[in-house]
Amino acid sequence: MLRFCANVTALYPGLGLAPSLEAAAADGFDAVELRAPYSVSPEEFAALLAAHGLGCVQFNLPMGDFAAGERGITCLPGREGEFRAGVARALDYARAAGVRQINAPAGIFPAGADPAAVEEVFVANMRLAAQMLGAEGIVLQLEPVNRRDMPGAYVATTDDYERLAARIGAPNLRLQYDFYHMQIMQGDLIATFRRLAPVISHVQIADNPGRHEPGSGEINYDFILAELARAGYAGWVGLEYAPRGRVADGLGFLRRHGA
Repeated sequence: MLRFCANVTALYPGLGLAPSLEAAAADGFDAVELRAPYSVSPEEFAALLAAHGLGCVQFNLPMGDFAAGERGITCLPGREGEFRAGVARALDYARAAGVRQINAPAGIFPAGADPAAVEEVFVANMRLAAQMLGAEGIVLQLEPVNRRDMPGAYVATTDDYERLAARIGAPNLRLQYDFYHMQIMQGDLIATFRRLAPVISHVQIADNPGRHEPGSGEINYDFILAELARAGYAGWVGLEYAPRGRVADGLGFLRRHGA
């Protein structure tokens, strides 16, 4: 049976960390993922999860100045010290909350930069993160993100992932496969999932267009989720979409898949 977790950043925007965790528990979820837990201390984060009976599947490394448009610093030359500190900070939260996988947002290619130099910085940062996380048995994830929503996204396709993963060469590096992003960038969703299944540790879902709940757009999620179950996918399915109304009203697709 597939396991579904609530991306509280997407499903409950504007609520803040504590209220969004409370809302996820009230909507029946027993696990969550989120963009960032860093608004509270690691101990407070773990206590909030415990208070609501929630596990945390994953979160991101610190992403830089999000309000200023930064979407990760992994590919940014000159920010290597900040990146290393961010990995150490994320580890504190993972230890406290028992999180076993952390996503490294690649970021946006810096305008005017030398592509070869950017790649060297990215690969070195990812190797460092993989080593630091791997020492504690934690998976490092890399997620391709579509360039329509995020112009200039450094990692945007599974081809990008495969090429860079080969250079990084880390045994604990895995692919985070978001069906929404991949529908926009490349399509052929299930064939690609099947081919890359050995390196996929987590999937996320949202429909297209609009990035709303499954069933609101063109992606046949009844087929996709049934295929994941048939393939024996054992990871979590993260619900990372913008609900059109109340979250609970858009969860009918979960009942059709045994959740």
